[in-house]
Amino acid sequence: MTYAENLWLYFTLLFGIIVVPGMDMIFVLANALTRGRMAGLAATSGIMAGGLVHSLYGALGVGLLASLMPVLFKPLLILGALYMAWIGLGLLRSSITVDHVGPADTRSNWEAFRRGAVTCLINPKAYLFMLAVYPQFLRPDFGPLAPQAAIMAAMTAGTQFAVYGGLAVAAGRAREMLVGNGRATVWVGRTAGLLLVLVCLLTLWEGVKA
Repeated sequence: MTYAENLWLYFTLLFGIIVVPGMDMIFVLANALTRGRMAGLAATSGIMAGGLVHSLYGALGVGLLASLMPVLFKPLLILGALYMAWIGLGLLRSSITVDHVGPADTRSNWEAFRRGAVTCLINPKAYLFMLAVYPQFLRPDFGPLAPQAAIMAAMTAGTQFAVYGGLAVAAGRAREMLVGNGRATVWVGRTAGLLLVLVCLLTLWEGVKA
C-alpha cells in the first residue's frame, strides 16, 4: 500500500464516522437552528478543537509506542482494526434515527465553541477511538511520524468542518433531511458501518502482511 492509498483509506474511515448522526451533529444543528449560522459554526469550531486534541493524543501514543516498545506496535494495530470492525458491525445492525432537534441552551457563540470543545474532550470513547485508529494509518515505514500526524489531524479537522459546517450553513434543510427521515439516517449509519468493516479488514490485512 502506498502512502497516498493509506491517506485515502483514512479519509474513507473518517468520513464514514463523521457523517453518522450523533451528539456532535445534533449539537451543531441545534445551535444553528436556535441562534443562527454563526452559532452553528462556533459549535463546529469547538468540536474541531477537541478533535485536534484527540489527534495529538493518538499521535503521541503511536510515537511513544513505536520508539519505546516497537514490538507492541503490530499487536496494537491488530487490536485497533478489530475494535473498529466491531464498531462497524454494530452500525450495520443499528437503526439510527433522529426524532427531533431541541433548542440549544447556549447564550453566545463563545459558549457554543466552549461547550463543543468540552463535550468532545470529555468523551472517553473518542480517546479510545483515536488510539485504535492511529496505529492503522500512522506507520513508521511511511517516514517520520510528525508530518504524517499533522496531515491526518488536518484531514480530521477539514472533514469535520465540511460536514458539520455544511449542516450549520444549511440548518433548515439539514433538519428536514435528518429529523423524522428514518430511512435516510438508517441507510447512512449502515453504509458507514460497511465502510468501517471493509477499511479495517483491508488495513488489518496490510498490517499482518507487512
